[in-house]
Amino acid sequence: QVQLVESGGGLVPAWGSLRLSCAASRRTVSSYTMGWFRQAPGKEREFVAAISWSGDSIRYADSVKGRFTISRDNRQQNTVYLQMSSLKPEDTASYYCAADRRWGSKWYQDPPGIMDYWGKGTLVTVSS
Repeated sequence: QVQLVESGGGLVPAWGSLRLSCAASRRTVSSYTMGWFRQAPGKEREFVAAISWSGDSIRYADSVKGRFTISRDNRQQNTVYLQMSSLKPEDTASYYCAADRRWGSKWYQDPPGIMDYWGKGTLVTVSS
């Protein structure tokens, strides 16, 4: 069983920056697509960004393009990062890390497809 542990959430003012991390408990995940979803209070979970195992393929939700950057490090502990800049109050949500063997539409379709593994989430609050 793989565990995904997110960190880096917190309270940040509008237009500020924050970096989220997600560490996987097993190196198996180095061959998985990894990504981020978010869920605001009273809303459905939505896709934010995903990165293929090699890092060659990356996709972002339109709402975060140009402001968020996803990256990963497969060398030691398999970790995926989400650098968030120019944050807006509407970015306030719990952010969840996910990993899946497949790259494809299951990540960004609405609603998202079933993922192999999920983290428990980290809360990001952007104040206006």
